[in-house]
Amino acid sequence: MRVEAGTSAVRVRKRRRARSRRLLIQRLLALTTVAIIAGLGLGLAFAGAPGRIAKGVSVAGVDVGGLTPGQAAAKLQSRARAVANVPVVFIAGGRRWRLKPGNLGVEADWAAAARLAEQHGDGFGPLRGFRRLGVRVFGADVSPPTRVWERALDYELTRMNRAVGTPHRDAALVLHGLRPAVVPGRTGRGLDRKAAAVAIVQALVGLERGTPVALPVRLDSPSVSAGDLAPALTQVRTTLSGRIRMSLGGSSWWLQPGQLATLLTLPHGGTDSLGIGGPAADRYFTRLGHGIGRPPRDATFRVLDSGRVFVVPSRPGRVIDVPATRRTMLAAALSPNGRSARVVVTTQDAKRTTAQVKAMGITTRISRYETIYGGDPNRIHNVQLVARLIDGKLVAPGATFSFNHATGARTAAKGFLTAPVIINGEVTTGLGGGVCQVSTTVFNAAYEAGLKITERTNHALYISHYPQGRDATVDYPDVDLKFVNDTPHWLLLRTFVGSYSLVVDLYGAPIHRRVVSETRPLVETGPAPIKRVPDPTLFKGVTVLEDSGEPSRSTSVRRLVYLPSGKLLYDNTWYSSYRGEDRVVRVGTKERPKPKKGPSGPTGPTGPTGPTGPQQ
Repeated sequence: MRVEAGTSAVRVRKRRRARSRRLLIQRLLALTTVAIIAGLGLGLAFAGAPGRIAKGVSVAGVDVGGLTPGQAAAKLQSRARAVANVPVVFIAGGRRWRLKPGNLGVEADWAAAARLAEQHGDGFGPLRGFRRLGVRVFGADVSPPTRVWERALDYELTRMNRAVGTPHRDAALVLHGLRPAVVPGRTGRGLDRKAAAVAIVQALVGLERGTPVALPVRLDSPSVSAGDLAPALTQVRTTLSGRIRMSLGGSSWWLQPGQLATLLTLPHGGTDSLGIGGPAADRYFTRLGHGIGRPPRDATFRVLDSGRVFVVPSRPGRVIDVPATRRTMLAAALSPNGRSARVVVTTQDAKRTTAQVKAMGITTRISRYETIYGGDPNRIHNVQLVARLIDGKLVAPGATFSFNHATGARTAAKGFLTAPVIINGEVTTGLGGGVCQVSTTVFNAAYEAGLKITERTNHALYISHYPQGRDATVDYPDVDLKFVNDTPHWLLLRTFVGSYSLVVDLYGAPIHRRVVSETRPLVETGPAPIKRVPDPTLFKGVTVLEDSGEPSRSTSVRRLVYLPSGKLLYDNTWYSSYRGEDRVVRVGTKERPKPKKGPSGPTGPTGPTGPTGPQQ
């Protein structure tokens, strides 16, 4: 009986606990339902209209809550126009500057700012309400998207920093005779450019004026202090404590402390180490190199009068290894004992070796042309100068020789002088007159070699001392002379300037091309243009021929180039048209004097045209 009674009591307790759990769950569900309903009601209460900006939102400090994005943009634009010409005062380091948004091209996109403001209270139904409730409680300020002229902003920051900034000075070592001394560092200050740039743009785009805007100034600490230079100070004292012995092979010499002091680079400008260097050291090693070193010699060509070409071998040079020698000198100077330094010498290969030159295949002369020059001394000087500029030029197989590229601009800095030259069809004077004689000679050398000529221009006026139809003018950089090395080997161009003539030779491998020329007669294409020049020394009606001029002319040259097999390689025709030169006529403009009248009429029996009248 006791067992049954105990079992019944347990069952009763279990039923009571189950009933209690059901009641608790029901109550929690009821409370949750009430909370959800209350929350939905609260969210809906604060949801507001979806097309308006939430209460509590501002843009650049201006309240735009409750407005549509369009209304907000209009309000912001109106406020911006009102302050557009009102400067903002910036202060830093006791200095003041006044800037307007237009000074730096600062512009805000107020429409975009209004759309950003709308997003702070955006969402669906109750969710929008909860978001807007948070904005109303805590607030939200939107910075508008802004444009600025970076160069103008950088200019103003530089100007401001120059006014308030003082650069730091790093500690350094100096010598007073042979005694080293420390120059202490100094803390500087300067504008915090990054933070100042943000502050300036934000202030100019802002819609409030009045309180000056303080720009941040930061301290500029030195990177090397006096304490950092203590090791270097000890090193300098050791270095100048005595002389060092320099050696090269069996030779040696001494560097005294005073001379060694001039070769040191002391810690300065943010460095804390000692070295060998500077202008005095550079001069020392240059002088040392002149006595010890020998520059390398590139392989080159030697040409004979017969036309044969020989290779002059390259030769390695002997030069001082300056960085290695600096290190041995410094190591010796820092050593209290065994103060001996070795000059390190190394070889330097030539840039163009004998094997490279031989591989070019240049063995003989393939073409030669000569022109005679004379006249103005300045013109002769220019011919000789430009001939030297192109002398020794090498043209690789398939490459194009450009006269303008080989010579560069003809300038006074290069030594060119003013001499007679043809400009716009008239003979006048200009810098580099005479250069076209060299280009004409080069053209004819390439012509006679049978090479491919890709660019050539005749002179504006006919020049009789050049081969008919085979002149070539140049004018840097537009008018050029070009030919192509269409052979399988390199070409070498050489110029030889004599006392009265210029010779241009082309060297390469034998090509044995046959060149046939056909020159059309020089024909007149029009009369000489007449140029009348008023002459106040001649009476009206009187003319004097000053220059008979030249008619315009034209000609052409056809060149046929044949390979050794007899096959025609090129068939080119160069046409040349020359302008006429003015027929200059002086025309009188002087008024004839009136005859003097006597008591009985004109003086003399024959009047004004008689023996005593005016004479022409």
